[in-house]
Amino acid sequence: MAEPLIKQYGADVPQAIASMIAAVYPAFDSAGFVAEVLDGFDTLALMARGQHIAQALRRFLPENYPEALAILMASIEQPHGRDPRLTLGSFLYLPHTRFVANYGLDHFEASMAAQHTLTQRFSAEFSIRPFLEQHTQATLAQFRVWATDPSEHVRRLVSEGSRTRLPWAPRLRQFQADPTPVLSLLDLLKDDPALYVRRSVANNLNDIGKDHPELLTRTTQAWLQDASPERAWIVNHALRSAVKRGEAGALKVLGYGQAAQLAVGQVQISPGQAVMGGAVQIGFALTNTQNQSQRVLVDLAVHYVKANGLTRAKVFKLTTLELAPGQTVQLSKKLSLTEMTTRKHYPGRHPVEVLLNGQAQPLGAFELAPG
Repeated sequence: MAEPLIKQYGADVPQAIASMIAAVYPAFDSAGFVAEVLDGFDTLALMARGQHIAQALRRFLPENYPEALAILMASIEQPHGRDPRLTLGSFLYLPHTRFVANYGLDHFEASMAAQHTLTQRFSAEFSIRPFLEQHTQATLAQFRVWATDPSEHVRRLVSEGSRTRLPWAPRLRQFQADPTPVLSLLDLLKDDPALYVRRSVANNLNDIGKDHPELLTRTTQAWLQDASPERAWIVNHALRSAVKRGEAGALKVLGYGQAAQLAVGQVQISPGQAVMGGAVQIGFALTNTQNQSQRVLVDLAVHYVKANGLTRAKVFKLTTLELAPGQTVQLSKKLSLTEMTTRKHYPGRHPVEVLLNGQAQPLGAFELAPG
């Protein structure tokens, strides 16, 4: 079994940070700092460890924030001795970003300069959010400048930091209510040369669509006008959740607004009596019964039993088809029933549907029993 990633974020992290700071600030109490950080460190989750280190930095660096920040930023250029190939290698700078977020709100310019530098080592998408909330207009203005920054990491921060539903972060309620300022930033980035940035733009739009589906439809429709393949990819990726929800507007933007006139047959769900830890093979045929070609978006919905005995659909992407008149295609999906961190299985009847241009047609069901 692979070692948990959090094992990469152990005692060597505060030790490395202490060594880096001491190299530029000899008065730093490295031993005291490390001892304080390690008190209870092993009981904390990953993000909490970063916050814990930031709080210790506040106590061991000079009380004056600009002075403390200058020392901290000077230290990041020092060698740290950690393997740069570690999956969590960049998380070494998580405490630095938390330090800025926790203590730098009254020092906007210095904190913005620090985050510009830090995000090129470890994304400042979390630490920028308090500034968006407390210095909204100033931060939005800074974002407009950063949208053309030479660094793709800085440009990505503009999009990722303004996501209303950023994972692991509190929601930006103000922009959930009115995402117009965020959309104006995304418009600056929709043709960014870096896929790294464009993926963030798509994810941001996807977030907006969960609260404002009609706005998502209007925006993506406008973006498709004279769109490059790269911008078209953003639109497709931004609409993925709306398509899974079967929203008519999103399906229409992608050219799947018409109900599909197809016959569904040759359905096989095997085994019908499945066990946790096993798998189910789902197969079926689609036939175009019309005398004209049809474009069809095909997804699969599995209604998983939850802890309360009710079911909730999980949509799996299958394919897109251009079916000639009378044409038949065979499709299949192997469904794993092993336990995942994102999905826990419960016994009971699991209905299965095929979604054709967002419209559900039942295929059958399988019974799931403990392994």
